[in-house]
Amino acid sequence: MTELHLTIDRLPTMERFHRANLVNSLSGFKQAMLVGTQDKDGLPNLALFSSIVHLGADPALLGFIHRPVGVSGDSFRNLTATGGYTLNHVHQGMVERAHQTSARYPSDVSEFEACHLTAMYVDGFAAPFVKESKVRMGMELVEVIPITHNATKLVIGRVVHVQIPEDCLETDGNLDLNSVGSVAVSGLETYHRVERIARFPYAKADRQPPADR
Repeated sequence: MTELHLTIDRLPTMERFHRANLVNSLSGFKQAMLVGTQDKDGLPNLALFSSIVHLGADPALLGFIHRPVGVSGDSFRNLTATGGYTLNHVHQGMVERAHQTSARYPSDVSEFEACHLTAMYVDGFAAPFVKESKVRMGMELVEVIPITHNATKLVIGRVVHVQIPEDCLETDGNLDLNSVGSVAVSGLETYHRVERIARFPYAKADRQPPADR
C-alpha cells in the first residue's frame, strides 16, 4: 500500500472544500446529532452537529464545538438566550432530513418545518426535542469556552432529560445504539451504519490481550 504524507505546508494549498473534507475526516467516525433550540419568541431551530463529546458522568456533562457565530449563529444565540437546548441522535430512517438541516435557512424559517421533522416539548423546558429521534437529551447550558485560535466555542451542557426506548437500555447501563439505528458521520456529509464488533470486560493491568494475528 502506497502511503501519502501531507505536511502542514501542503494543507493550505489545497482547494477549500477538499481541505475541509480531509481535516473533518481525520477525527474518524462521530455521532450525528441534531441540536434543537428555540428563540425567545417561540420559533424552533434545528441544526446538525457531529462534534458532541462526553465530558463527565457526575455531573453528566456533554460538550460540542460551535463554529464562529457569524457563520451560522441561530443555535448559539438561542441556547445562550434561553439556557436550554436538546441533543437528538440521528438514525437511519431520518438521515436525509437531518442532513438538510445543515442548509443555511433564513433565521425566521424553522428547520423542523422545512425538513419535515416534528418538534416535541417537555413542560417547563425551553427547547424542542426531535420526535423522530429515538435517543433524546435535554441540556442545561453550563459554560461557553471561547477557543481563540479559530474563533470557535466549546459549549458545555448538563444532561437534565433523557428519553430513550426502554429496551435500548442494557442491564449494565450501556445503550444499545445498534437497536435504535443511530448513525455516524465522517467528514462533512458521509453517513455510516454502526455495528457492534466486540465487547470486553473492564481492562486491568494483570491481563494481556492476544498477540496480533
